Amino acid sequence: MTSLAGITERAAAVADQGPTLIVQDDAFYQCPSGRLKLRVFSEAEGELIFYRRADQTGPKESFYVRTPTACPESLGNTLALAYGEIGRVKKRRTLFIVGRTRVHLDVVEGLGEFVELEVVLRDGESAEEGAREAKQLMSTLGIDASQLIDRAYVDLLAEQSRR
Repeated sequence: MTSLAGITERAAAVADQGPTLIVQDDAFYQCPSGRLKLRVFSEAEGELIFYRRADQTGPKESFYVRTPTACPESLGNTLALAYGEIGRVKKRRTLFIVGRTRVHLDVVEGLGEFVELEVVLRDGESAEEGAREAKQLMSTLGIDASQLIDRAYVDLLAEQSRR
């Protein structure tokens, strides 16, 4: 298993931007057609994010809509009353930008260390092109395909709490 420290060093060597530290507190709500989460950065900054992404190992396409908010606490209270909060993910993310790929080095409370690669596709570009780019970067960073997971952090935490 490659350490997060080793991956951080390799990411820094090839990055165009970063590192940027981002502390995130994500609350997830019932949503039958995808996932709905409120990401809180501070008392006065957050964003509501709706997204759909397949639960599969390896590269996957993601559709999302982000809406900023200056009142994350009251919005979170409203969402919890309306839909019910189903989970929470707290993490410290170190972000690097490598070309058009966002490299997320995450330390997730209660779970451990993870790496997420997010290739931003151009309009009309195929998912296969993005997957090819992600696989090349995985090789550069020393990440083996056997280390990939097929679930979101919130799912892993829920699974862990059921044990």
